[in-house]
Amino acid sequence: MKYLHLIRCNLTRKKLRTSFTVLSIFVSFLLFGLLVALRTGFGQGVEVAGLNRLLTVHKVSMIQFLPIKYLGFIEAVEGVEAVTHWTWFGGYYQDRRNQLIMFATDAQGFVEVFDEYEIPIEQQQSWLANRTSIVVGHSVAKRFGWEIGDRVPINTQMWFQADGSPTWEFDIAGIIGAGESGNDGQVYMHYDYLKQAGPFTEIVQQPEGVGDELGAVSMIYLKIDDPDRAAEIVEEIDSHFANSPAETKTSTEKAWAQGFANQVGDLATIVTAIVSVVFFTLLLVAGNTMAQSVRERTAELGVLKTLGFSDRKIMALVLAEAFILAVVGGLPGLAVADFVTSRITLGVAFIPQIYIPTRELWIGVALVALLGLVTGVLPAWQALRLRIVNALASG
Repeated sequence: MKYLHLIRCNLTRKKLRTSFTVLSIFVSFLLFGLLVALRTGFGQGVEVAGLNRLLTVHKVSMIQFLPIKYLGFIEAVEGVEAVTHWTWFGGYYQDRRNQLIMFATDAQGFVEVFDEYEIPIEQQQSWLANRTSIVVGHSVAKRFGWEIGDRVPINTQMWFQADGSPTWEFDIAGIIGAGESGNDGQVYMHYDYLKQAGPFTEIVQQPEGVGDELGAVSMIYLKIDDPDRAAEIVEEIDSHFANSPAETKTSTEKAWAQGFANQVGDLATIVTAIVSVVFFTLLLVAGNTMAQSVRERTAELGVLKTLGFSDRKIMALVLAEAFILAVVGGLPGLAVADFVTSRITLGVAFIPQIYIPTRELWIGVALVALLGLVTGVLPAWQALRLRIVNALASG
């Protein structure tokens, strides 16, 4: 502890230079955390996808609607155990920055197809019994302080009620647990409640022969009894609707999520490349700062050695400076990245939540320590080899 004052004085000798170095380290590790969180979010969407679930969307684009009457045929296909549908609702709570990943669905089919979702049975029953109720993900409820029984207003820019109001009132019937489903950041409402929207029939209208009084949906989910028969079921569904006004494209949920993630490229490679470049640049910046700092006080180091400071003690002081510089900049960068990502909702269905895994946080901490060690080792070695006569002569 008695050397901390000496280390502090050395680090604050050139305040502006030290500040910029710390800032560069802070920004670099903030970037590291954000990229890792984004990579995790995309990867999680793939990992949590059900092997026994298929997803059917419009062949042209997932933003095109499918007639809800398609569910009847799909449900009758051999090997299909349950069917449900999702329609994008979007919405935000109080402020447009508080975007929600929200879908309108068939509640009964939902609990059958997504049986791994951790919703207590009494909450499921409450949701099924109330058309204006919703179930919300654990992270959403925690973010806004929602509890079961609360009535919350949610606004949307897409679906307006019959009176033209963009505000919808919902009762919270259940909370999806923070388990392995990976979808505790989403909100689900009743499709029948959405159908009361004033312009609903106009919005979902498709080419002749597709739209009808029953409505239309964005995507259809189906649960199958045998994942090995997925290809056979996919072929049967898509061939049946081939050459119809609304042709379909069916795939496993895992394949769909993987394809969605691949649209932005190989995130793992991208993140690794960026982090490598950033870390190398940091080595140059922080290493140059430490080397210059040691060169500027060569004479002082000679005086310290004259006063009895051993070579190893001098080396330890220089290493400590580099280490503290890395820690002061790197750890706050990781902390801010973790804080920010835990509160970000991208509004993308196949990215349930972005966050920095504990393992990646520890890797970040290890990189901070490595940065301090690597940038300080050369200046520390130079200080170790410094001869008193040469050091005093330089002053």
